[in-house]
Amino acid sequence: MIEYIPAKTIVTRTKSSGWFGMDYNMNIYKGCCHGCIYCDSRSECYHIENFGKVRAKENALQIIRDDLRRKVKKGVIGTGAMSDPYNPFEEKLCLTRHALELVDAYGFGVAIATKSPLIVRDIDILCSILEHSPVLCKITVTTARDELAAKIEPGVAVSSKRFQALEKLRDKGIFAGILLMPVLPFIEDSEENIKAVIEHASESGCNFIYPAFGMTLRQNQRDYYYEMLNRIFPRENLVGKYRSQYGSAYECHSPKAAQLYRMLGEECKKRGMLYRMKDIVHAYKKNYGDNQMNFLDMI
Repeated sequence: MIEYIPAKTIVTRTKSSGWFGMDYNMNIYKGCCHGCIYCDSRSECYHIENFGKVRAKENALQIIRDDLRRKVKKGVIGTGAMSDPYNPFEEKLCLTRHALELVDAYGFGVAIATKSPLIVRDIDILCSILEHSPVLCKITVTTARDELAAKIEPGVAVSSKRFQALEKLRDKGIFAGILLMPVLPFIEDSEENIKAVIEHASESGCNFIYPAFGMTLRQNQRDYYYEMLNRIFPRENLVGKYRSQYGSAYECHSPKAAQLYRMLGEECKKRGMLYRMKDIVHAYKKNYGDNQMNFLDMI
């Protein structure tokens, strides 16, 4: 049974619309049970105790309705930044689904980030929102190998299921693609893996792939990640490689990042997929009015 926590507001203004052109954030849940070994949200700076436990915000739908009614300016509402809106509890609670109905009713757009195929349940509402506002669906995939995905993201559907979800979204004309991040150094940053992800994305009809070749490590998250590396890959001495390569650095870029980015750009161009932020935002907002086009200049 899920625990509920109090909240005063849920739909909040973003500090910048630079990240996928979003104007507002909406997090209905707190915590995540996906168990991804690399998750930065586990870091102490976010002040989320017992991050692996999912909690829902009390009276979430009423608060969201009131938040939307007070917004003077329409825009794109992002969800999934800190907690996946399609965690296992969502299947029965339907809080994300009903929140999307409110987003639709009040004339806002939406940008969803998730790892769960459950998003396809709400295709009908996403199509309804699409009639008046931008819709962007981002599904995280960092490896084409199901067995590797099961090890580093044990509480979520394997990659092949996520590619199937992307294909279903695209079949309905919804702008959808892949968040290729974080690409874990020494584990996923091979040209073979990245090319395989690109190929599967293309076969699924994805509009885009947005990459980050590397990861972040800080505070207690580093200790947790290293513990999991030793447990999952006991013979590879990955912790030693990380310590040698990065020391205590927060940003841990893949040693192959520049090479992989060039390769990804070339492969995406061949397949007609976008990979740069400004192009992705322009493409999913292009058929809508100026009130949705707050995103102007991005690299």
